[in-house]
Amino acid sequence: MVANPDFIYRPPMSPYLDIIFQDDDLVVLNKQSGILSVPGRLAEHQDCLQHRVMSVLPTATIVHRLDMATSGIIVMAINKAAHVDISRQFEKRQTQKSYLARVYGQLSEPSGEVSLPLICDWPNRPKQKVDHEHGKKALTRYQLIRQESETALVELTPVTGRSHQLRVHMLALGHPIIGDRLYAHDQALALSNRLQLHASSLTLAHPVTKECLTFTTPCLFKDHIPQA
Repeated sequence: MVANPDFIYRPPMSPYLDIIFQDDDLVVLNKQSGILSVPGRLAEHQDCLQHRVMSVLPTATIVHRLDMATSGIIVMAINKAAHVDISRQFEKRQTQKSYLARVYGQLSEPSGEVSLPLICDWPNRPKQKVDHEHGKKALTRYQLIRQESETALVELTPVTGRSHQLRVHMLALGHPIIGDRLYAHDQALALSNRLQLHASSLTLAHPVTKECLTFTTPCLFKDHIPQA
């Protein structure tokens, strides 16, 4: 059984590509919510950010991914040397990533962290789940930005980079991200027609010059408080 069997893939067409930085070694994009980072197995899932970038930059390769429903900063390498260098930065946790999310409910603490091991929930893939026996270590830090009537706007900092980490950790905390088709309960799902999770900033070293680069992109849902 696969989660969301009735899902129909309709990736956004405008903007087709939103490139915020490009040089001879890397390209940084603002990914829209609703498009896959890499192609899926089915023919109807071939339109993806990777293929769109390769249509104008044929040598570009994916270095890391964002979930289909997540928007925000994503970087791709233009050549093999850049790919190796940037991949190593991600593996060694030398990059810094920050996300904005709107979660359901009232946070009891203005900041904290969630350290819960994660593993694929195989019968319900692509969902992930907490598994203290077999899961891989995962750590997320959170900071309250604004408490709202039914929801809270939070900044999330993933220390590790597990699949669906932020979504499952917020769920485990009792505050699912609103609009989350995989993990939100009905009340949280009804508050938004998209997952309100946005990769707002990414800091890394340029693969050639070693200059520290920080990229940011505005969050479309940050100031829009949903109404039930």
